[in-house]
Amino acid sequence: MAISSIGATFSTCTSAKDQSQQQSKNFDSQNLTVLAYHEVSSDKNSLIPNYAVTTQQFEAHLEWLKNNGYHFISINQVLAAQKGQAKLAPKSVLLTFDDGYASFYQYVYPILQKNKIPAVLAVVGAWLEPHSNQKVNFGDVELPRNNILSWEQLKTMQNSGLVEIASHSYNLHHGILGNPQGNTEPAATTRLYSAQNQSYESDRDYAQRIQQDFKKNVQLFKQHGITEPRVMVWPYGRYNQQTVNIAQQQGMPLSFSLDDPTLRKHQLPGQLNRILVQGGMTPAQLATEINNRNLQWTDQHRPQKIMHVDLDYIYDPDQKQQEKNLGLLLDRIQKMGVNTVYLQAFSDPDGNGSADLVYFPNRYIPMRADLFNRVSWQIMTRTQVSRVYAWMPIYAWELPKQHPVAKEVVVTQQAKDSQHLNMGYRRLSPFSESAKSVIKGIYQDLAKSSSFNGIIFHDDATLSDYEDASPMALKAYKQHGLPTDLAKIREDDAKLQKWTAMKTRAIDSFAMQLADEVRLYQPFLMTARNLYAQVALNAYSENWYAQSLEESLKHYDFTAIMAMPYMEQVEDKDKFFRDMANRVSKYPNGFKRTVFELQAVNWRNNQKVPSEEMADTIASLYKQGVMHVGYYPDNPIEDHPDPAVLRQVFDTKPNALVP
Repeated sequence: MAISSIGATFSTCTSAKDQSQQQSKNFDSQNLTVLAYHEVSSDKNSLIPNYAVTTQQFEAHLEWLKNNGYHFISINQVLAAQKGQAKLAPKSVLLTFDDGYASFYQYVYPILQKNKIPAVLAVVGAWLEPHSNQKVNFGDVELPRNNILSWEQLKTMQNSGLVEIASHSYNLHHGILGNPQGNTEPAATTRLYSAQNQSYESDRDYAQRIQQDFKKNVQLFKQHGITEPRVMVWPYGRYNQQTVNIAQQQGMPLSFSLDDPTLRKHQLPGQLNRILVQGGMTPAQLATEINNRNLQWTDQHRPQKIMHVDLDYIYDPDQKQQEKNLGLLLDRIQKMGVNTVYLQAFSDPDGNGSADLVYFPNRYIPMRADLFNRVSWQIMTRTQVSRVYAWMPIYAWELPKQHPVAKEVVVTQQAKDSQHLNMGYRRLSPFSESAKSVIKGIYQDLAKSSSFNGIIFHDDATLSDYEDASPMALKAYKQHGLPTDLAKIREDDAKLQKWTAMKTRAIDSFAMQLADEVRLYQPFLMTARNLYAQVALNAYSENWYAQSLEESLKHYDFTAIMAMPYMEQVEDKDKFFRDMANRVSKYPNGFKRTVFELQAVNWRNNQKVPSEEMADTIASLYKQGVMHVGYYPDNPIEDHPDPAVLRQVFDTKPNALVP
């Protein structure tokens, strides 16, 4: 069931990406608002009411845009700006329409003609091929062919110069089998699972399937007198770096998604986000969506209410029991009212602190069960959660003994003082290039086999002041002008600070490389990392952990401090939290970028932390200015902590955007 080798999947990416980046240097997408409509029709005749607006509402939208200084532009203008040949005027707006409903010709096209407004119309080739007396396979239902635009109507609108006909794929606007449990997921980004062969689509087969689909739609356009598409509009808004590259190779330099328009930090060149127009949206509601976009708010402005979940609680050799466990988890997520889940993707059944197994198919480490994607997808589609983060180690991988990299591990120097900090994890060395290559491969396999929104890096991303003494590490120290005797480094404060900074940079740099690997498949990935509490309380402790609160706040979208007083054995819990909140508040946007992660279990005596105590702590943190709070672990089997208790305090923080 392993996914095949990455091979040359992205061998052509670099040049295409570099070229697109060069072309888009002068392209300021901040001046452009792209609206994504689906259906404009009468109330009674709409095929998809959730995304339908009436002609009156549509005309009211246009009137509001004109009265508020917006300029309607065409694809020609966008492409010219992308190439650096022109600049978009402030408040440029592009209208796009998905799916190609016949109602577009009846209701929208006359309005565009009357007002001389250009628009983009994205059509699905497979929906256009049936004859007039046949049916169209529209998702899970069949529609009469006359519900979809005809080729003659498309040609008429194209020839007007107002309507740009874009590709919405030939036949990717549906779900395909994405895992053994039977989830159907977007065809453009999902590796097809074969129940018969119990295996996933190979990298080569996936690339060929996408390429053939795009090529077939281009050919279909030409056969029916439609200009070859210059724009790709992703079905369900789902795409990845590979699909973008293939679209560009097929002559479509621009593509549109339905990503949250506030998440532009890692926007791909040529890839534009759109504001989805919901059913019955009023001009006032549209104005709110546009204004929110222009404020450039991110997840850091939305209070994160986080449930940190061990998949070990869900896993069971009995598939029926495993599904029951999943049902318990989904019910708890809804009852708890959280909006973010940190979801374990690995397993450590022997409890030695290193990942022996994982919950996703891969090339390097045994799979305990093909479970991560199933649980992640169910959370994203069946609960209110907007972000699922895959919880992954960076270095703490216990590879099979026969693997050539298995022995390239962090070495702890023997110390005369037995009280020195022992991290406890068996980790692959951050200074082994071979180890880093394997770790990148593990992350790649997770990313292409699953759907998720973020990565939460485990607390194994650390090196003590007695680590790393491996030959690879000592060689790196020497190259940086440091002694290869760690005792000599510790004796000299200047050398100690230089060494600590070097190790911290190595860890953070590699974490960012791993995030980039994942973004090939999950373009709008958010990042978080666990940080030890002492690092947030005592600046000198950076030397003990090779972790820095300041550097972490710079590199990651979120820093999840393990604010766990029982684990730290503090005498005054209130002071512990006050001191931590005070330290975080000193940094610019400190509260916006920091998660306070509480413990739900006192692991020193294996007693549950009372739900009421956790709720009181959360309330206190909120009063001190803390925005983002989570807890670990959630126990769906024993129903701890109590959702009724925590929901009450979580609800005191709004889910909506805040300034």
